[in-house]
Amino acid sequence: MLNETKTHEITVDVVILTIKNNALQVLLVKRTNEPFKDRWAIPGGYIRLSENLDEAALRILKEKTAVDNIYLEQLYTFGDPLRHPNARVITCAYFALVRAKDIQIVSTPELGWHKVSNLPPLAFDHKEIIQYSLKRTRERLEICPVAYQLLPEKFTLTEMQKAYELIMQKKLDKRNFRKKALATEGLVELDEYTKSSSKRPARLYTFERIKLDSKRAHFIKKGEKE
Repeated sequence: MLNETKTHEITVDVVILTIKNNALQVLLVKRTNEPFKDRWAIPGGYIRLSENLDEAALRILKEKTAVDNIYLEQLYTFGDPLRHPNARVITCAYFALVRAKDIQIVSTPELGWHKVSNLPPLAFDHKEIIQYSLKRTRERLEICPVAYQLLPEKFTLTEMQKAYELIMQKKLDKRNFRKKALATEGLVELDEYTKSSSKRPARLYTFERIKLDSKRAHFIKKGEKE
């Protein structure tokens, strides 16, 4: 039974998603201490008295994975009394969608990418946290093409559709997707094509510069002040 007189602890956990090897993947670290020693977990840790939640999330992510200088969005606060087996711990979860080339990770036995569709047994309620981050991302797709954060700077509509399918976890009709994609705010058609000797060249696209805030991504048009 939990000690009712003990105050609660506060942690932050960070979900980092990317597209790698044609799959949506999440960055995990292997725990070295109990509880759940040797299980995989999303990067997380306790906040310090001298820092706010945002500062704690960035610090812990850098300490655990050497990843920094990325935009983190606050996801949700998880406070089930039984989420930690030995204490009353409330966690504020953050998440980010990043391009694979923008986050250089050297995989080790204690750190690496894992397919969201085939997760190993996770510590605490981290599977729930990852699933919630996917739910939030899918909801955001309805108002803003957040999948741009997973795509290279220049991409084909096929690559864009694949990113959507990985997030939605279902196949999309090619014709309908392209129709909607071409009407997407911020999408720019380039006078450039893929280079391939074996396939028909495909037109490349990009997104206008983007300003991120806590509610949505705002596309910055030429001549517009940030």
